[in-house]
Amino acid sequence: MTFDDELAFADEVGRHFARQNGLPPITGRVAGWLLICDPPQQSIAELSEALRASRSAVSGAVSALEEWSWIQRSRAAGERMDRVSLHPAIWLRMTDKSTEYASLGALARHGLAVLGDAPAPRRARLLETVAFADFLLERMPALAAEWRAHRDALRASGELPGDPGARSS
Repeated sequence: MTFDDELAFADEVGRHFARQNGLPPITGRVAGWLLICDPPQQSIAELSEALRASRSAVSGAVSALEEWSWIQRSRAAGERMDRVSLHPAIWLRMTDKSTEYASLGALARHGLAVLGDAPAPRRARLLETVAFADFLLERMPALAAEWRAHRDALRASGELPGDPGARSS
């Protein structure tokens, strides 16, 4: 894979996250680059240079990814700059949104209280939102456990390389 191919991949990830999640493309580009870069830990300056983007844009993207717990910062002894990398349990962290699901359910329940005895068609969307949030709250822990078991089986069979630095959270 050439550098241009790698950059094109990062751009593709950026477009994906922009379409799917409404994120600024640079945020997805940073995530895409961190999926494939070597070494897996990069400074803001290295990300900026690799992605041909301004340091301020990269810094903003890193801050957003850090806020969502997608990345982690580290600093080697004696270094003056942080390095960022994808969190080892990034995909599991995406399933651990119980606070968000509970908040969504509470918000929808509040909406139902506001509507009171409104006709069923007006209440239907909120009722479905409550049901969906409750479903996710119930199912995500089992789905995360299922993923851990599947990942461990893939690692045991050699289909997926082990990640000794990753916590199994």
